[in-house]
Amino acid sequence: MKNKNTGITTGEKVAVGAGIAALAAFAAAGYFLYGKDGAKNRKKVRGWMLKAKGEVLEGVEKLKDVTEEQYAAIIEKVGAKYKAVKNIDPAEVEAMAKELRGHWKNIKKSISPAPKKKVAKKAK
Repeated sequence: MKNKNTGITTGEKVAVGAGIAALAAFAAAGYFLYGKDGAKNRKKVRGWMLKAKGEVLEGVEKLKDVTEEQYAAIIEKVGAKYKAVKNIDPAEVEAMAKELRGHWKNIKKSISPAPKKKVAKKAK
């Protein structure tokens, strides 16, 4: 059913929200691996870290709209899972979680809608 004011259906709104969430997930991964410190990050990433970060990305992709609180909750949930694993140092898990939380500002920039340009109306 189309909204009278916007002309957008509910399904279209859900699709746009899912697209924004996926963009945020890919932006986070891209920034981490290819951003300012990407080469250094790629060298130090361990197998379990890749899996954990993938789980965080999957969690973000499932969200309609990504907020900082939701992003942090996903990181905490995944971090708790990996802290419970015997052969993984909890300090490394915490360092990974801190690093992921630090990427929020860049993720937010990439998912924020670009400001709309004003189009001047032609006088008749």
